[in-house]
Amino acid sequence: MHPMSGFVNGQTGDAPAGSVPNDVLIVADKAFRSRLFLGTGKYASNRIMAEALAASGTELVTVSVRYMNVEAPEQESLLDYIDRSRYHLLPNTAGATTVKQAVRMAHLAREVTGTHWIKLEVVGDSRTLWPDTAMTVEATRILVEDGFVVLPYTSPDLVAALRLEEAGAAAVMPLGSPIGTGQGLLDWVGITRIIERVSVPVVVDAGLGAPSHAAQAMELGAAAVLINTAIAQARDPVLMAHAMRQGVEAGRAAYLAGRMRPRQEASPSSPTEGIIRERAPRATQVRENTGAELG
Repeated sequence: MHPMSGFVNGQTGDAPAGSVPNDVLIVADKAFRSRLFLGTGKYASNRIMAEALAASGTELVTVSVRYMNVEAPEQESLLDYIDRSRYHLLPNTAGATTVKQAVRMAHLAREVTGTHWIKLEVVGDSRTLWPDTAMTVEATRILVEDGFVVLPYTSPDLVAALRLEEAGAAAVMPLGSPIGTGQGLLDWVGITRIIERVSVPVVVDAGLGAPSHAAQAMELGAAAVLINTAIAQARDPVLMAHAMRQGVEAGRAAYLAGRMRPRQEASPSSPTEGIIRERAPRATQVRENTGAELG
């Protein structure tokens, strides 16, 4: 069946407006209709964050373990503003710089939230927040053995992605550009290689700053994108969340539709047959004109 079958006036059944019907993303044991995942940091207030989540249509939300008030669960935390019946929670290990730290944070998150899902981050450079892929692979292997569904943040390096898949990652999450920069897809070729080679979903994470960046990632064939700063620090986060939703949906639909093959030379879009051409001047008229010029 064509993916757009039954698509009328932007809606069909229970599918979100503007989405492609029956196009479901499967990650481990969960199914998602929205391919836009959202972070929860850097918002001016928790209220604005909650409104942005709703506007985005997201179904998966990531939260740093550091914002969970693990040591004082009775106090208010970010988790109080996330409707767990509406959003699947994906705790993350942001701030971890060693395998031991990341593993410990993952276990704390599971104790607090009850979820066995974890977004794994092990940073190797504090200035660029570039992931340490070797430690990420090691931590992935440990956490998978401990029963976690691991979605690791990684570089746009094919070999690292392959090793993460071998270690049991449920998805791989290559960065578009350094976290919080909004520079878009700096190595789209590397991300394309990963998409073509791994069998698990590829989620482009970090550095996407505009809906066009999200659309580009989806056009390449990414399964989803994860966005935080571009929405949280927009002048109107709620409106930007809606715009990102549209960018993701447009990019995904374009990927499914199959774009035209680029060409080196122009190709007319109108038929070349049947063009009205000027008639050649009759011989008598040519002689008359020539005679007039000689006279």
